[in-house]
Amino acid sequence: MTIKVGDRVPAATLKQMTKDGPSNITTEQLLKGRKVVIFSVPGAFTPTCHAKHLPGFVRDFAKLKAKGVDTVACLAVNDIFVMDAWAKASNSGENILMLADGNGDFTKALGLELDATGFGMGIRGKRFAMIVNEGVVTHLNVESAGEFRVSAAEFVLGQL
Repeated sequence: MTIKVGDRVPAATLKQMTKDGPSNITTEQLLKGRKVVIFSVPGAFTPTCHAKHLPGFVRDFAKLKAKGVDTVACLAVNDIFVMDAWAKASNSGENILMLADGNGDFTKALGLELDATGFGMGIRGKRFAMIVNEGVVTHLNVESAGEFRVSAAEFVLGQL
């Protein structure tokens, strides 16, 4: 079943890179007492993800913060080392929290997995953005296949 507006985000453990190396972060740690924008990409360094999706959130980070967002997190079914390399290559700095869902467990729990085996990419996550307030989804924008509109930073800004 796919998560929907009004649902609580399921408990999961993701990976983040810290100055001391890879570290676990739970959804409870990420979301408790915060307004968080989580956007998901099918894969780090893939064309739309690298050229448009992540750069939009990097560019509009200050605007999102000004609208009351505490954390902006980029999620992908990639390993933490790929996510860290992508963060460095995209100059996302410390503004965008890069989260690895290496086995796709969290993405599957959301019901937002994408079967990209036909492209040699395995099971990934759909392109989406959600606004989560203290663990509850207030907005969920899932892209249709091949689209990039409702998960863009500009669209999310309009919902805040």
